Amino acid sequence: MTEPDRSGPAPRPTLAYHHTEGTGPTIVFLPGYASDMTGTKALALEAWAKAQGRAFLRFDYGGCGQSGGQFEDQTLADWRDDTIAMLERLAKGPAILVGSSLGGWIMLLVARDRPDLVAGLVGVAPAPDFTDWGFTTEEKIAILGQGRVTRPSPYGPEPTLYTNAFWTSGEANRLMFAQIGIDVPVRLVQGQLDRDVPYMRTVRLAELLRSADVQTVLIKDGDHRLSRDADIAVIVGAAEDVIARL
Repeated sequence: MTEPDRSGPAPRPTLAYHHTEGTGPTIVFLPGYASDMTGTKALALEAWAKAQGRAFLRFDYGGCGQSGGQFEDQTLADWRDDTIAMLERLAKGPAILVGSSLGGWIMLLVARDRPDLVAGLVGVAPAPDFTDWGFTTEEKIAILGQGRVTRPSPYGPEPTLYTNAFWTSGEANRLMFAQIGIDVPVRLVQGQLDRDVPYMRTVRLAELLRSADVQTVLIKDGDHRLSRDADIAVIVGAAEDVIARL
């Protein structure tokens, strides 16, 4: 893989990214929590975009992957701001955001706060508000009292760290308590065997979005990864459908 380009607004860390020129709107992949831009879905979507001659952007949030900064210093609001900065600099016009898990929360925040930057959304097992529902009471007490909590990761050998700074930022940016003021086309892809994001939360998200152009695809045997060839085909189809609506 080629070395990434690097960019970053002060005082945020320098961000690593891969940007493919092409026709718009730019497709932008937003990774999940503690993930990076080299995952199966990101690379598969990039290959599809290149084959179609479409502009594509993938990048690492501050503290993640090949970007600068320390992971433990980052917050949800920081990663939202990283996304906005990358869109402002590299996407020529409103983009289609493809958000995976935590990336689905970030794409919603960006679409709500900066609608001028967003043409459409594709959520892949989106996890808005997971600081509220994704932790046990004991874990929340540990985060508040000790400033952090770790969990074994099913996706790698290193445990996953959650800090009080990230958790507090997440609680301050919850969305699913009222109508979500987003009006662009939205496609949501969700596995019903997902152990990290209960699929009924994605059904509820579709109800709360103000846009009338929202469709939800439930993959009955799909887990949280949604990285099989058949899953990727559904995600690509969702992106193509959003493009067709513009």
